[in-house]
Amino acid sequence: MNHAAVVIAAYLLVVLSIGAWGPRLRGLEDFHLAGRALRTTLLIGTFCASIIGASSTIGMAGLGFSKGLPGAWWMLSGTLGLLILAALFSEKIRATGCYTLPELVGSFYGSNARMTASALIVFSWVGVIAVQIVASGKVLGAVFGGDEALFMVACTAVFVIYTAHGGQSSVVRTDLVQFIIIIIGIVVLFFKAMSKAGPGLLLSQSFPTSPQMDGWDVASMLLVVGSAYLVGPDMHSRLLSSCSPRDAKISAAISAIILIPMAFLITSLGIFSRSLYPGASPEQAIPSLITGLLSSGIGGLVAAALLAAFMSSADTSLMTATSILTLDLYKKARPNCSADHLLTASRAAVLILGACSLALAVSLPSIIKTLLIAYTVFTSGLLVPVVAGFYRERLGLTQNGALAALVGGGVTAILLGQSYPLLGMTISAVLLFGASQLDRLLENG
Repeated sequence: MNHAAVVIAAYLLVVLSIGAWGPRLRGLEDFHLAGRALRTTLLIGTFCASIIGASSTIGMAGLGFSKGLPGAWWMLSGTLGLLILAALFSEKIRATGCYTLPELVGSFYGSNARMTASALIVFSWVGVIAVQIVASGKVLGAVFGGDEALFMVACTAVFVIYTAHGGQSSVVRTDLVQFIIIIIGIVVLFFKAMSKAGPGLLLSQSFPTSPQMDGWDVASMLLVVGSAYLVGPDMHSRLLSSCSPRDAKISAAISAIILIPMAFLITSLGIFSRSLYPGASPEQAIPSLITGLLSSGIGGLVAAALLAAFMSSADTSLMTATSILTLDLYKKARPNCSADHLLTASRAAVLILGACSLALAVSLPSIIKTLLIAYTVFTSGLLVPVVAGFYRERLGLTQNGALAALVGGGVTAILLGQSYPLLGMTISAVLLFGASQLDRLLENG
């Protein structure tokens, strides 16, 4: 009997059951924001589970494999962005009563900016979902062999079904359970790998930089990845689902603190893998440890932990993109449709976005490269206008300035973001303030 297969099958059935179980949905707010009733424990679970996805496991271990301990800056950059979000903006965001990040943008700059932000996020987030699907195929393919595409289809079907059924409530319930599984699996694999490779390997590592990752690389990651958490629509959806502004702030701050040691644990797995399996590729660092060091049953447990990481990020991203597609784009096109119709449209959007992400997954490049592309496009257009929006009157910002910043920053990132990751943000800031200044000059005559 293949014990790993039993463990994985049991995990998928348990997650599907948890996602399907729950109170009856009473309307759009229940589906999209879990009735705005989430308290600190559930919020911390869903924050952490959503953040520890493919990039923070397979991708970050790959960075540890190729660049050493400074690879931890991928998640550390995110925790810094999350801490800034908690300290400066979380209570303000929750107090708005908005449903989505684009709605918040629209409250600052009008409906055109809201629509542009919506399109930018949905475009980027399909790629984010697809990365989680690819990672699930890689891990299960390494553990069991066979066609990775079949594993991708199976995992996608599970998180799409429970998300379509229960919306945000199902996502949050499964996230808490999956975060517990993630911690257990990562800790088990860490101590097994350290006992084989020796703790001295970590003591010899340089930090915060290394010959493979210099200060400029770290700074770029801090800005691109950190800002993706600061203005991330998935982070904002958690804040908007909280029962109060205070719970929003506390849960985001605690989540960021919890994730700091996790960053070093996961990066260390890549360092151990390079020592033990130098012929492996960076993104096979964790699968190599699973197949090389663990028994079938324990390997199944750790593989389930990785699947938990991927699926908890995928369902959050899917729910976020669904809310935006339905409430910010579809509702704009059908302003007179009923709440029941929008609920049906929301479930249809889950299926459509899940299918698009699965289709994209089969042609993706590396995990970190793909996520950097998605994050660069998203943050280049949205970071400056969103953060500045809270001070728009003091700064004299206008709707035309915001629209120029969203479009100019996003398009620049699409065309040049891979070569110049910070150029889009710079263009966005110049356009936001420059076009706003021009508007004021024309208005004053």
